[in-house]
Amino acid sequence: MPPRLNKRQQRELGELEALGSSSKTAEVSSGEDDEPTQGHSGFSTFLTPDDNNESEMEGEQRVKSRKSKKKKKKPVEISSKETEEVEPVKPSRAGTTALPVKNEKKALKKAKAKEKKAANDELDQALAELSIKYPASQKISHASAGRRSLADLLVVSLQHLDSEAELKKFFGARVVQANRSGSGSAGSPSRRQGAAVRSHLTRPQPTWWAAKQREGLSIRILSEEEVAVKVKHNGWEPIEETWWTVEYSKKYRSMTKAFMQTVLSGDPQGFWDLLGKSPWHADTLLQVSEVYRHREEHAQAFDFVDRALFTYERSFIGAFNFTTGLNRLDFDHVENRPFFLAVHRQIADLQRRGCVRTSFEFARLLFSLDPWTDPHGSLLHLDFLAIKCGMYQWLIDVFDVFAARRKERPGEIGGRMDPSLLPGWSYAKALALRSDEVAKKSKDHQPSTDALKEAIKDFPSIVPLLADKIDGSLPASIRAHPDFRIQTDSNSLSDPVATLHLLSHLYAQRSGVAWKEHTAWFIDTISDSFSALPSSLPVTERRKDFLSLYQNQNLRFSVYRHIIVLESTNRRLFGFIPRQVQEIKSLSCDPLPPPTATTRYDERFFDGVDDLFSLRMRTRRERTLDERRLAQMIPDAAARQQLQALFNANPNFAERFPGGILQFVQAIEQLPEDVVEDMMMMEMMGGDAHNAGVMPGGLDILDLNEVPGMVPVPVGGAAGLPQEEDDVLENEEEEEEEEEEEDISPIPRVIMNLLGRFWGRPAASEESSSEEEPRDDNGVD
Repeated sequence: MPPRLNKRQQRELGELEALGSSSKTAEVSSGEDDEPTQGHSGFSTFLTPDDNNESEMEGEQRVKSRKSKKKKKKPVEISSKETEEVEPVKPSRAGTTALPVKNEKKALKKAKAKEKKAANDELDQALAELSIKYPASQKISHASAGRRSLADLLVVSLQHLDSEAELKKFFGARVVQANRSGSGSAGSPSRRQGAAVRSHLTRPQPTWWAAKQREGLSIRILSEEEVAVKVKHNGWEPIEETWWTVEYSKKYRSMTKAFMQTVLSGDPQGFWDLLGKSPWHADTLLQVSEVYRHREEHAQAFDFVDRALFTYERSFIGAFNFTTGLNRLDFDHVENRPFFLAVHRQIADLQRRGCVRTSFEFARLLFSLDPWTDPHGSLLHLDFLAIKCGMYQWLIDVFDVFAARRKERPGEIGGRMDPSLLPGWSYAKALALRSDEVAKKSKDHQPSTDALKEAIKDFPSIVPLLADKIDGSLPASIRAHPDFRIQTDSNSLSDPVATLHLLSHLYAQRSGVAWKEHTAWFIDTISDSFSALPSSLPVTERRKDFLSLYQNQNLRFSVYRHIIVLESTNRRLFGFIPRQVQEIKSLSCDPLPPPTATTRYDERFFDGVDDLFSLRMRTRRERTLDERRLAQMIPDAAARQQLQALFNANPNFAERFPGGILQFVQAIEQLPEDVVEDMMMMEMMGGDAHNAGVMPGGLDILDLNEVPGMVPVPVGGAAGLPQEEDDVLENEEEEEEEEEEEDISPIPRVIMNLLGRFWGRPAASEESSSEEEPRDDNGVD
């Protein structure tokens, strides 16, 4: 530490600094006044020849230095223009700083004000230019001024769409990276992305197939006529909105046709063959994901859902932006429904992994795509996800926005979805208010208590269900009351009332954990509200509006579709879905098409589309693989010949089973014994093989949708498990070395017995004939 300088030495140093600073000031001022620049000089600014003034200044300096040690102010940024007038104070060699000048603070304030004003002017100018360039958007913004706050609430946060970032917050980057590298992802490690691709919805992996441009998908705005038809079908009041739809190219349609043929054939191996032709076909990716999910390989299932999202994201170009909350995607077009399904499955997978914040963001995205029908029931996710991830104010704001909208437009009740009428959202709002009060340590709990009382009076069906989940003890009078009775199915209930009880069960099932911390408050509020119960509770205005809302079949289908997609966790709730709805033919790739559907996968949709399987002959390598699989399923060569003869005798089989004899055998293996027996009998009797509309041998029963107990896509124990992706890619050269053959279970013995019954016992196989005793040259044993 240097020794302390006396007064004389300090004065000499100050004079030296004054001489140096005066030369620099002269350069900056360039001929202006000779006054020292503010904050530019050191001690020389305050030194005077008078000794009394010198000692007085020294005392002020000591006081200032003590204050600066106690509290250091943050440096303030100023513009380059102001630096010519104001420069930072230089510390002296003595370790003290000069006193700031009052004009310096004024200059800094002026500089900040100028910068803020300039930034606002630039923003206003940019908005004005955009309004001139895009008058349609300006029109929409003015027309929808009343719901501008809703659009703000539907804005999606891109940073919260990354599940890996959320996992890193909990477990650390090293753990997440180690787990990802250890588990790996589906696909061949030899095929890697050439260049890094960007995605907001996923994290493209290097093991994915090379991504081209849009893979046959494009997007367009619906015309005014199409929007008018949609508004009429749904019974809405016209609102200025921008509706979009995805379109398939002709090649993508042909891939979808081949996909539907594979689904109806019941051959999981066919999906891998399709991915070999088009690795970015979204429907196929989602179907393969389901196969993995039913085999409980969740990492692979999640990976293929990511690929499907990535496929659609690349088609969202131009003015369509799914993060703004202003663009809508028409669910009535079947081309858009795979994206809705992919987002919904992503939400479920993220919840299973514990990424509640990312799951909330994807649910908000799903809601923003169509908030008026909510086709996959995203609101049924958001009511408990918002509580789990702390988005209390968001839930309260959405509830209030729709409640205000209902009062302003009472004629739209029953036409558009309204979360403020949902039973789960009513209880979730009360819980959000309570949680927010606890977080802020507020002693006033009256707002949350009033909201809970209102929810209980509107929807008492949730009370006993939620009390059971949180182990709360309800008074006997409430348990015995008919309005608090627990319903287990929809028998003797109208569709809207059955929907109310279905939603009550669903909310209590999911949100019970969140209410456990507030059990005492919940039970006390119920006891206070219903100390004296009438024979029947009055039907409140909100419950009337709810029943009116779910008179709409399209909105009820949204709830049913939500349950069907999450079948594994909500199977016990199927009793609330009407039987006629459960009997509707639908595939897992398009669960429960909406009643107002504009397009669907039917003959009209595939009119004029080429059949991929009929365009080319099967390669030698594919035929060899089929022969190996068929030999594993039917070891007896004679039985294989009989089935081949049956297949060749019916030319229409080639259309029904594009995969050839192997696909035909796999379908037979899954049929019940009586169906196969009828098929064989018709074949032996000759049948009306060429009757119009009937397949030869009466085999029109092989429509898998008509066979009792059959599902379009077999899962779990389905025959023919998928091979590795490398074995089915079309552009691979044929490998000469022997490949590993997968373990395929042989065809059941009952089928073999039926074959022997109708065609006689199979002849001795080649293996058995080789074991006979050799004969001599004369043919004598």
